[in-house]
Amino acid sequence: MYQYLFGPVPSRRLGFSLGIDLVPAKTCNLNCIYCECGRTTQLTMERREYVALDRVCEELERFFFDHPAPDYLTFSGSGEPLLHSRAGELVEWMKERFPSVPVAVLTNGTLFTDPQVRRAVGRADVVLPSLDAATSAVFKKINRPHPILQIEEIIEGLVRLRQDYDGRIWLEIFIVPGLNDTKDELSALRDAVVRISPEVVQVNTLDRPGTVRAVRAATLSELQRVVDFWQLPKVEIIARSAAGPEQRVMRRDRESAILETVARRPCTLADLTIILGMHQNEVNKYLGILEKQRKLQSRRQGSLIFYEKIPDR
Repeated sequence: MYQYLFGPVPSRRLGFSLGIDLVPAKTCNLNCIYCECGRTTQLTMERREYVALDRVCEELERFFFDHPAPDYLTFSGSGEPLLHSRAGELVEWMKERFPSVPVAVLTNGTLFTDPQVRRAVGRADVVLPSLDAATSAVFKKINRPHPILQIEEIIEGLVRLRQDYDGRIWLEIFIVPGLNDTKDELSALRDAVVRISPEVVQVNTLDRPGTVRAVRAATLSELQRVVDFWQLPKVEIIARSAAGPEQRVMRRDRESAILETVARRPCTLADLTIILGMHQNEVNKYLGILEKQRKLQSRRQGSLIFYEKIPDR
């Protein structure tokens, strides 16, 4: 099994994305109520080498030797990847070693006040920061941040990122009904978006089981009302695709691929079918075995059933 890689997972934004997990679960400076990775157990602002960089590079070499190239190499996983102090070195290494594969950085966007962090993503092809609130009260309710984080400074950091970074910025705004979809909050978010000036704004909502079970997904009509209220160019709604990416065999080590992936994010049978390039009946056999071995469990979210890893005792 890979310790620091997972997938490639079928991403709604990045096709088949090979996840690179640079921090232990669940190390982050936010404890978002909707997070699909579960609650934050290490709430920290400390940047350090949480996992050995050479070990990550070794796994990437092994993956590319055994598997076809993914659509993206993506910093993602169990927490905030830019807390890793050598993330920028990894970006540089991947661009030199695998130049034909674009690099994406999924981040909560809170660390770009630091010039070192802005430089770390300089060679990435696309940065996908999130911004769920533009006022302090709503920021604290949704993102439950480390005490030193201030939303005004975070927004200023994203503005500086736009000034320093030549790549694409796809800003994600996650709508939590009843919290950040009020007129006042949407107006504040709109002002922030205008200042940040991303290539595109991607409006998202709950898609998988979140940390707080009371959080519900916004409906498509609620998301459309947000878009209509803003009246901004290049705003798109990110919704679960019925078809998903084209069918490709991305992993042959089936059980390992399943466990590595569901350890980071809950997946449906359809997700795993795409990842493995197998018929769903075959995937079901593996899921049945892993459930009997008490390595994973299922949980219903709306009309979908998600599989997730049972935590080690």
